[in-house]
Amino acid sequence: MRAIGIILAGGNSKRMRELSNKRAISAMPIAGAYRSIDFALSNMSNSNIKKVVVFTQYNSRSLNEHLSSSKWWDFGRKQGGLYTFTPTITSDNTDWFRGTADALYQNINFLTECHEPYVVMAAGNCVYKLDYNKVLEYHIEKRADITVVCKRLNEGEDATRFGIVSINEEGRITDFDEKPMVAQSNDISCGIYIIRRRLLIDLVEKCVSEDRYDFVKDILIRYKNLKRIFAYKINTYWSNIASVDSYFKTNMDFLKKEVRDYFFWEYPEVHSKMDDIPPAKYNPGAVVRNSLISSGCIINGTVENSILFKRVYIGNDTVIKNSLVLNDTFIGNGVFIENSIVESRGTVKHGKRFESKEEDTYKIRIVIEKYNRYLM
Repeated sequence: MRAIGIILAGGNSKRMRELSNKRAISAMPIAGAYRSIDFALSNMSNSNIKKVVVFTQYNSRSLNEHLSSSKWWDFGRKQGGLYTFTPTITSDNTDWFRGTADALYQNINFLTECHEPYVVMAAGNCVYKLDYNKVLEYHIEKRADITVVCKRLNEGEDATRFGIVSINEEGRITDFDEKPMVAQSNDISCGIYIIRRRLLIDLVEKCVSEDRYDFVKDILIRYKNLKRIFAYKINTYWSNIASVDSYFKTNMDFLKKEVRDYFFWEYPEVHSKMDDIPPAKYNPGAVVRNSLISSGCIINGTVENSILFKRVYIGNDTVIKNSLVLNDTFIGNGVFIENSIVESRGTVKHGKRFESKEEDTYKIRIVIEKYNRYLM
C-alpha cells in the first residue's frame, strides 16, 4: 500500500476513571488476550502498510513494553518497520504534545523524509477490522483531500461522545461537530483518516503557526468548506474505548458468538504480542458459563458471563458474575464479585464482596485491592 500509518495513542480520558491511572487507553486489555492498539496495528499490517509510527505520551510504559517487538504484527523487516515516538525535549521545543496536530508537527521530519504519497491516521483505542486499501481507493476515486471513515450508530446510542458528521448525496462531509451537547445526526467519525502526505505537512505547519494544535478541531472542522472532505461509510463492528462503560460493553460484546467469530476466526486475523503461558486449568468443582477464560488461569469457583484475562486465580466457593478480571489477579476463597472490573495485579482477600447497586454513582464498579497474596 502506498501509504505510511500513524496511530495516535498519546491521549488520556478521565472517563476511564482509575483504569487510566497506570496505563494508556490504547494499552487497555481487550477480550482476554489483546490490547486495544492491536486492532489498528493489525489492520495496517493486513493492509500491507509497511511503515507505521505510534505517537505515545500519557502513561506510556505499559504500551511501550507491548510494542517492544514489531515481529508480532509483521513489521520486523528491512524496508519500513514499527516506530514509537514520544515527546522529546530539544533546544527548540520544551513542550509535551499539545494535541494531535502538534504531535505530527513535533515529528514533521519523519513525514518529510518519507516517500509514500499518502498517510493513514487512526486512533489507538478502537476495536474494529478494516482494509485501508478500500478506503484509499475510495479516496482516489472521489479526488478527496481528506477521507474520514464514518459509521451510523443504531437508534438510541449516544452519539454526543463522538464527532458528528453531516453527509450529502455525493458522500461529501458538509458539517462536522465535535462532541456536541445535542446530536443532530447518527453519523459519526471513527477517528480514521486518509490524506495526501504533502497536504498533511502543509496543513499541520499552518495550524501550529497559528497556535492551533488539534487535528479535528483546527484542521477538519476549520477546512470543511475549503477542502474536499469525504466520508467512507462502514457497517461492520466498530467500538471506541473512551469510558468505563464503553470499555466494559466492548469486552462483553466478545461473549456474543457472532463477535467472537468475526474477530477470532474470520480472515484477516488480529495479531498481538504472545506470552508463553500454559492453558487454563479447571479444578474439580469449577463452573464456567458463557465466559472467556484466558491462558494461565486457574478456576476453582464459579464464573458466569465474565471475561478472565491472563493468569487469574479464582478461589474455592468464589462467584464471578458479569465482570472483567484483568491480568495477574488473585481472588481468594468465598468472594462474590458482580458488575465490576477487577484491576490487574491485584489480590482480593477471602470473603470479600463487590457489586454495583442501583444507588451507586457508577453502574460498573472498579475493584482495586492490593493485599499481599502470600500472607493470605
